Formats: sequence, structure tokens, C-alpha cells
Amino acid sequence: MLETKKLLQKSAAKADVILEILDARLPKASENPLVNRLCQNKTQVKILNKMDLADPKITAQWMDYFKKERNVRAIAINAADKSLAAAALEFATRDIQRNRARKLKLMVVGIPNTGKSTLLNTLAGKKIARTGNVPAITRHQQRTSLKNNIDIYDTPGILWPVIEPEQRAYALAVSGAISDTAVDYQDIVCFAANLLMKRYPELLMARYRFLDRLPGDETDLIEQIGAARGCLKSKGRVDYQKAAGVLIQDLRSGKIGRISFETPFDISSDEEENSVHPFV
Repeated sequence: MLETKKLLQKSAAKADVILEILDARLPKASENPLVNRLCQNKTQVKILNKMDLADPKITAQWMDYFKKERNVRAIAINAADKSLAAAALEFATRDIQRNRARKLKLMVVGIPNTGKSTLLNTLAGKKIARTGNVPAITRHQQRTSLKNNIDIYDTPGILWPVIEPEQRAYALAVSGAISDTAVDYQDIVCFAANLLMKRYPELLMARYRFLDRLPGDETDLIEQIGAARGCLKSKGRVDYQKAAGVLIQDLRSGKIGRISFETPFDISSDEEENSVHPFV
């Protein structure tokens, strides 16, 4: 991580624009505090990727939230969509004053698995960076030349050493930004189940039509999913791990619906000053 931090610092000094790719389902949790320090005196654009998986009403709230931040602009996209990716590029560069003979340098930063490489591939019109639904695919900085005399740099994803509050780590794990082994898997599942039951009960019931009522707690939900989906051990006992995996994969893939893992209203004024405040 120290090596990546030094790389980012060196690249940021040369960049005209810094694009921070966030997960639209958890924009605050997927921010890296290091980026704000790197972006001093730089044009900073926050790109809320995976908007197709996020709750559109909550995404609109996040856009309003970022409008209030000083020296920050934000746009929500799906990085795999060519027109939306192109719109994000135009949005990020339209106000930059430059000599057309000089290449405009854009640096793409963000935590793992937010879609940095996907955006790069879409803008380039070909596969030049590895992508995947697992963290830390990009290992080294990669430069690509785009049209209109633009160079764009893809950088390795970097997480900060301590993630607080702990619910933020759960949200990151549920999204796939960090490995399932980095946080206790049972805690991840409890976070996901509670979120769905409290904030998206209609989507939960619609996805799992075998539910005749809203489950009383996360254990009840997992057991019903396991029984209905055949996640069973000997003597008909529910395999909790497999059943939990069904829920997590359905959530990550969007099969349950468009869901956001946090809202701007989850962030108290105290947390904005770096104190602990839970999401759910």
C-alpha cells in the first residue's frame, strides 16, 4: 500500500484532472480519504459508477450531497455504457483551460472493484485493462491515449488501513470491494439481511416469492432461503454458509433489485468530523 500511495502522489502532481471512481451504492464508504489530500489545487470529479445497481432515488440524494462539497463535481454513470462513459469524460474536461497542443492528463483513482478499469476500457473502445468482480485486479499504473489529445492513467485500487465505522467495512464487503475473508462472513450476511429487511422489504419479498411473510431476523431469512434453494446438509439441515452465499450473490448482481447500501442521511455531523456513526 505504501508503494501505491507514493505512485499516486507522484502521478497526482502531474495530472490536470483527478477522477475518483466511487460505487454508487455506497459513495461515502467507497471514498478514500487519501484522494482528497492528493486533489489539493486539482480539478476533482467524483464518478458514481454502477448506477444501474443503485437505488435511483438514493443516487439523486447523493448527487445533491456532493453538490454541497467545495471544489467537487459529481456525475453518476454505468462505466460499461459507451454514451455514459463519454458523457463522464466530457463532464470532467469541459471546463479545463489548456493549450490544445499539450495532452490533457487524467488520473483515475479509487478503491478496488469500483470500475476504474471498466471505464478505461469503455473510453478506449477496447480491452486494455483487466477487469473482474474481485478486488485488486489492477496491479500497476497503466496509461492510455484517447481521442482529443487526452492521456488517461488507471491506477491500482487502494484502501486505507483502518475502516471506521465497522458498518462501513460491512458495506464494502457486501459490495465486493474487499475480500469476503477480510471481515467475518456472518457479520457481512447480517448486515445485508438487516439492510434488506429494514429498507427494501418489498424487493426482498418479490425476489424470494417463497417468503410468506417478512422474516423476523437475519437467521430466519437465511434459513428460509436455504430450505427453498436446496442449500441443505444431511438430515435436511440448512447449510447456512451456502444459503448466505445465495443472498450475497443475488444482492451484488442486482437480482434483488436496485439497492443502495447507504444514504447521505446515514452520515451524521459527528461522523463528518471523523467520529463513529452506524449506517443501519
